[in-house]
Amino acid sequence: MKELLELFCTFAQIGALTFGGGLAMLPMLKHELVDKKEWVTEEELLDYYAIGQCTPGIIAVNTATFVGYKRKGIWGGVLATLGMVFPSLVIISLVASVLSNFMENTYVGHALAGIRAVVCALMLGTVLTLAKKSLVDWICYLIFFGVLILALFSPIPVVLLVLLAAAAGIGIKIFGRKKDKPV
Repeated sequence: MKELLELFCTFAQIGALTFGGGLAMLPMLKHELVDKKEWVTEEELLDYYAIGQCTPGIIAVNTATFVGYKRKGIWGGVLATLGMVFPSLVIISLVASVLSNFMENTYVGHALAGIRAVVCALMLGTVLTLAKKSLVDWICYLIFFGVLILALFSPIPVVLLVLLAAAAGIGIKIFGRKKDKPV
């Protein structure tokens, strides 16, 4: 029971302290789940995150569900999910009640601009850290830059890009590499 409460509280903290959606949550997820709690490895977090992008719903919520399920089964998944969404429900309910006054405030606009800048910096830092573990050879770099170019300059949906990258990884493993080398 204590671990279930810890799952809920950890994901409630992540949900309450991060702004900007799934990508913005990645640095906090890495810090809390990989570095601090050691509930998952960086590789597992990346896998859960990638699967979360391919499944319906919010990426961070899907990732929370996977981590919670890994830790404590179905109840772990349920409580991690509830923890992740609870702060948003409370905050959105409060903001909606004062929305018209809130958005017209100059200080709020400036604060949000500062938060957006911090989110970008934190995301970039996390991407660079995770890239060190994920981009292990020239094939991985080729897939990375190919998908990056397509993501930036084409209308291809993210889910399709993830599936194409997965297919490329499988194809290279089957057709282009010796059996003893990992992709």
